Amino acid sequence: MPEIDELMKKGQEHLRVLMGGRGGGNGRGPVGGGGAGPMFSKQGIALGVLAVLVAWGWTSAYTVKPEEQAVTLMLGKFSGVSEEGLHFAPWPVMTAEIVESRKQRTTDIGNGAAGELDNGLMLTRDQNIVDIEFQVVWNISDPSKFLFNLADPEDTIRAVSESAMRDIIARSELAPVLNRDRGVIASEVTLAIQNTLNSYDAGISVIRVNFDKADPPREVIDSFRKVQAAQQQRDQLEKQADAYANTATAGARGQAAQLQQEAEGYRAQVVNNAQGEASRFLSIYAEYIKAPEVTRKRMYLETMEKVLGGMNKVILDGVAGKDGQGVLPYLPLDALPKPAATTGGSN
Repeated sequence: MPEIDELMKKGQEHLRVLMGGRGGGNGRGPVGGGGAGPMFSKQGIALGVLAVLVAWGWTSAYTVKPEEQAVTLMLGKFSGVSEEGLHFAPWPVMTAEIVESRKQRTTDIGNGAAGELDNGLMLTRDQNIVDIEFQVVWNISDPSKFLFNLADPEDTIRAVSESAMRDIIARSELAPVLNRDRGVIASEVTLAIQNTLNSYDAGISVIRVNFDKADPPREVIDSFRKVQAAQQQRDQLEKQADAYANTATAGARGQAAQLQQEAEGYRAQVVNNAQGEASRFLSIYAEYIKAPEVTRKRMYLETMEKVLGGMNKVILDGVAGKDGQGVLPYLPLDALPKPAATTGGSN
């Protein structure tokens, strides 16, 4: 500082004057010196020393804001981390590096921010190319590791993030990346970046990964949209075909079950009828052994009853009279069943 240099020069000048007066041959001091020379020299030296102390204290004191942390170094080696407030580090033995550790920082990847090579084109598992732009949001978790373990934190984060994204995209197919799996991929990328930075002992905490864009390359985006529309139509037709197949299969299974149940019922009916007829035959045969004539007559009457029971019939008894001439039989024609009326006009 100019003021301190000027004070030091004045002090040295007064000191030379004082020493010259003591070493003179005539025993007299400089002209005009009188008794004030030594006193003024002491005051100048004291002021110089005080100024140096003030400047040293001003240089050694530092303030840490709430969003910051300070890394203190003793002779160039790590000593500790200071939080917010006023602190004192005696210079040059100790120095302090102030870092904005609680500030959220962003690193953009895939939008050409790092040069022409950073174009965001990545290859998927199904041999498709997707253009991805994303943003890594991070802050400093350990300022000492951040300062001493990484030469260029921004480039390190960019390289690690792009490598993690390419690895995950290479294990994914195109359709999920473009549609439903962006949140899942962002979480996986966040975890992969954090694990890699932890292995570097970087002192960085990854907060989140924001997907800005995941589209096909602009050179083929029109063709890709047509392919997507065709795939959606194919999926819709497949779903309709599956629904029809399920309906037809369910109907066929129901009809088959119904036919099977009807067949089972018919089989049971036939078996039961056969068993009943067999039982009836055995019972009739047992009675026939006991009384054959009576059984034959009863069977004849039962058979005639079945045959004639449902018929319209007129029974004419024998002719009455002494000489064999009887009354003319009367046949009630109106009581006979009438034939069914024929439809249509007669010729």
